[in-house]
Amino acid sequence: MGDLAVGARSGSGEPEDGDIPAGSVEKTAGGGAAPDAGHENESGHEPPAPRSGGEGTGGDSGTAGRRRRPERKQRSFWKELPLLIGIALVLALLIKTFLVQAFSIPSDSMQNTLQEGDRVLVDKLTPWFGSEPDRGEVVVFHDPGGWLPENPPPSGNAVTRGLQSALSFIGLMPSAQEKDLIKRVIGVGGDTVECNGTGPLKVNGKALVEPYVYPDNTPCTAEKPFKVKVPEDHIWVMGDHRQNSLDSRYHMDQPGNGYVPLDDVVGRAFVKAWPINRWGTLPVPDTFDQPGINAAGPLPAAAGLVGAVPLVLMRRRRLIRKGAEAAEGSAG
Repeated sequence: MGDLAVGARSGSGEPEDGDIPAGSVEKTAGGGAAPDAGHENESGHEPPAPRSGGEGTGGDSGTAGRRRRPERKQRSFWKELPLLIGIALVLALLIKTFLVQAFSIPSDSMQNTLQEGDRVLVDKLTPWFGSEPDRGEVVVFHDPGGWLPENPPPSGNAVTRGLQSALSFIGLMPSAQEKDLIKRVIGVGGDTVECNGTGPLKVNGKALVEPYVYPDNTPCTAEKPFKVKVPEDHIWVMGDHRQNSLDSRYHMDQPGNGYVPLDDVVGRAFVKAWPINRWGTLPVPDTFDQPGINAAGPLPAAAGLVGAVPLVLMRRRRLIRKGAEAAEGSAG
């Protein structure tokens, strides 16, 4: 079988004008190849139609005739920057709303556990799954009403005010309008919390050993004795700096009686994140794990009642049987 000639040849072997070898092709005016009229290749078939722009259209191997796709230009960093900032802000907002939020400590009421200016991270995720505050936890909560003074007037600079509002909205700085407090949970719903004189503080009759209380402070203040039973869905909170904390003890004469509704709890503070030299976790002290501290609820009382019923019935049957035996003896 003969080879197809591609394009025109040059050199001494080039055919004379008008002489076209059998099985060859010639270029058309449009640059394509046309079969020699009246000729077929050695296999007896018409030669295949050439592919435009592909191999067989040029004088070399065909790579010069191929079209190269234009390379995509990479977007510059400055064009990508707004998109990256937008994604970062959305993620920060989602994290602040559903996962973790940072809070700044505004006072010394939680010394020495927390110092003024510390930054703590607050877990906001577990409450979404039904978790409730427990004794010993440090929690952030909204002002139940009247615990904090009025907010300071906003900044007179519109730019500063707008920037503060935007950053507080996404959780990058505290809001001037939010009124939040941080204290330690001492009692939960159903607990009886009491303290007379300077202490000790008792929960359900159990005295607490409180290593977290500020040095040289007494567990309670002599002029503020109290004994309360915490209602369901509420907590009783106190600061670790007992002589410098306006906590539940000092709001018993207000409408909420010093209790904090669970709906006002933002979450549990679990890490001191800033400054670096004060980094550390905020675990629950062992004093709240002592036996017998849990309040006696309705379940133990019901269990006692159920257990007493069989004993009462057995005693009644014994008395009836003795009475019947005594009656038979007197009749005989």
